Amino acid sequence: MTDIPHSMRAIEITEPGGPEVLRMVERPTPQVQENEILLAIEASGVNRPDVLQRMGMYPPPPGATDIPGLEAAGFVAAVGKEVSNIKVGDKICALLPGGGYAEYATVDAGSCLPVPSGFTFEQAAGLPETIFTVWANVFDDGDLKSGETLLVHGGTSGIGVTAIAMAKAFGAKVIATAGSDEKCEACRTIGANAAYNYRDCDWDKDIAEKGGVDVVLDMTGGDFVARNLNCLNPGGRHVSIAFLRGVEASVNIFTIMQKRLRLSGSTMKSRALSEKARLARDIEKKVWPHLESGKMPITTDEVFPLDQVAEAHKRMESGAHIGKIILKTR
Repeated sequence: MTDIPHSMRAIEITEPGGPEVLRMVERPTPQVQENEILLAIEASGVNRPDVLQRMGMYPPPPGATDIPGLEAAGFVAAVGKEVSNIKVGDKICALLPGGGYAEYATVDAGSCLPVPSGFTFEQAAGLPETIFTVWANVFDDGDLKSGETLLVHGGTSGIGVTAIAMAKAFGAKVIATAGSDEKCEACRTIGANAAYNYRDCDWDKDIAEKGGVDVVLDMTGGDFVARNLNCLNPGGRHVSIAFLRGVEASVNIFTIMQKRLRLSGSTMKSRALSEKARLARDIEKKVWPHLESGKMPITTDEVFPLDQVAEAHKRMESGAHIGKIILKTR
C-alpha cells in the first residue's frame, strides 16, 4: 500500500446538467494532511446529494474537493502524522465531504470507521452517509426509543432501507411509504411493520386512526409535512432531511402547539468535523454490533463500474432502486 501514484482516475462535473455531464478525468492524487488518512478507494456510494451537486443545486462545502461522492470504502494508503488510531493497510469506510468518485480521497480520521466484520467493500461503501444521517436525525434529534413508532418516507431509498433496518434493530416499529405496491412489499420484506402506497391512499388518516407515530423522518417536504404532523402523536418529533415535493410547506401552528410537537432538520455534508467524529464514535459503539451480528441487514441495489457513473445516476433518478447504488472503483 506504499506505492501511491501521482495521479488518479476521478469523476468531475463538467457543468450543471444531466448524467451526461459526469466525465472521467485524470486528477493529481490528493496529499494527506496531519489529521487525515489517504483512502485507496475500492467502492463508493451514490446518494441523492450527488445528483443535486451535479445539477448545480448543492455545492461542496468550502475547502472541499469538487469531485462528488460522500462515502467510500477501501484500504488506508497513508496516514497523517497526527493520526494514531488508524494504520496503513486498515480496511476503512468513511464519510466524506466529497471526493468519493475517485481512486483516492483524503478524509479526516474522525470520520472513519472500520469495515464491519464480514462485509465486502461494496457493502461497506454504502454505509456511512445513510447510517450517519439516520443516526443523527432519527436517534439524536428524533430521540427514537424502543417501543416507539417511526414513519419514514421513501422506504426503498438508501436512507429508507437503512432507517427501517436501524429502527427495527433498536426495538422500534416502522411504517414506510413508497410509490408502488411492489416497493411497499419490499419495505415489508426489509422489516417495516406496515407500508403505504402514497399514490393511492390517505396514508396519514389511516396511520392516525391506528395509533399514530412518534417520529417522522421526512425526505419529501411540501404538502406531506402537514400530513406528517396530523399523524404524529403528542410529543412527536418531525425531522426533515430533504424536500423532494418542495421546499415550502403550509402547516397548522395550533396542531404543533396542541400536540407539543418538535420540528427540526439538518444536512450532513456541512457539519463540523468534530461533530462527525462524535457521531462516528457513537455509531461504532452502538450500531456496528448490530451490523456484524446480522441483526441489521443492509440492502444493495446495483453495483456499477466507475466509468458507468452516468448510468448509476440515471438509476438513482429513475426511482426504481431498492437500497444503495454503488460504484466499483477498482
